[in-house]
Amino acid sequence: MVFDLKPLLWQEIALREDDLRAFVKDHDWSAYKGKFVSVHCSADAIIPTWAYMLVATHLQPYAAFVTQGDTDQLERAVFTRFVQQLDVEPYRNTRIVVKGCNKFPVPLNAYVELSAKLLPLVKSLMFGEPCSTVPLYKAPKA
Repeated sequence: MVFDLKPLLWQEIALREDDLRAFVKDHDWSAYKGKFVSVHCSADAIIPTWAYMLVATHLQPYAAFVTQGDTDQLERAVFTRFVQQLDVEPYRNTRIVVKGCNKFPVPLNAYVELSAKLLPLVKSLMFGEPCSTVPLYKAPKA
C-alpha cells in the first residue's frame, strides 16, 4: 500500500504542520495492519523530511514494513528485505539456477542483490530455466 500525502496538502502545494499532526492523531491506522506500506507524495510539492517520519511513526505499530517512495520503490524495498532475510546457507557448494520466468514480475534489483548474496557460497550460478540457462559464475576449483 502507498500512503499518499497529497490529500493532506493545503491547495496541493504546501503541508501545514498543525493539519498533519491533527490528521495522524485522529486517523485509524489499523487499516495498515500487517501491510507493506510506503509513504509518498504524488503531488509536486516540497515535503519536509520530518513529515514522512511522523507518518512512519504512526504506521510502524501496525504495518509489517514501512518505507518511503512510490509503488515501484515500495516493491523494490520489499524484495530487498526478502533477499536480506533469505537464509542462503543451504545453497553452499551447490549449483543454482535463478528462475527467469515468473508469474509475477520481479524487480531487477532483486536479481542483482540475490546474485551478490549467493556468489560467495555457490559452486555455480546460472539464470534462466533448467533447459536453457545463462552461466553467470563458476567457482574456481580448489
